[in-house]
Amino acid sequence: MSDSSTTLKHSLLDDLQGLSLGIFLCGIGVHVLTHVGLITGQTAGLAVIISYLTGWSFGPVFFVINLPFYVLAYRRLGPMFTVKSLISVTLLSLVTTLLPYGWQMGEITPWLGALLAGCTIGIGLMAMFRHNGSLGGFGVLALVIQDSTGFRAGYVQLIIDAVLFGIAFFILPTSLVLWSLLGAVTVNAIIAVNHRPDRYVAR
Repeated sequence: MSDSSTTLKHSLLDDLQGLSLGIFLCGIGVHVLTHVGLITGQTAGLAVIISYLTGWSFGPVFFVINLPFYVLAYRRLGPMFTVKSLISVTLLSLVTTLLPYGWQMGEITPWLGALLAGCTIGIGLMAMFRHNGSLGGFGVLALVIQDSTGFRAGYVQLIIDAVLFGIAFFILPTSLVLWSLLGAVTVNAIIAVNHRPDRYVAR
């Protein structure tokens, strides 16, 4: 059994590659979601819904929505986490804006799009959590609750998603919301099972 006191901390290079991978995978997931016409949970889901309703691009909407959460991140999780989150949100906004120019997808069935997006976003978020980063927004709130109470971040996000999808039923087609639920459950299941503070601590 390894001693946690001897666990090596992540180097700057470790954090760069981990956060970059997470951002890129999340960007791919959002690109697939919006191509199929689905939504997701969390702050990204709220941004997707707003972009659908207004016609505004996801990237700028996502960036603006995250701004209030940086105050919470700074007070509870520290300046380094806040800076990482700000950089991550900014880069994801850029990635999702630029991806359509380099990758124009063909037809994807909704169920496959939901699974593909759910897996890439889930793995991307897990990579970011393990390098003490996040995509801000409700993810910050989930991590604060996990650190304060031990209640897993994945379950917190699942509750938030339930509220968001409940609202979505009133403003989007039912079939669209139901397929989107498959992707959201996939995301949160990946995080809940794999991102556990008793197994792995971001350093």
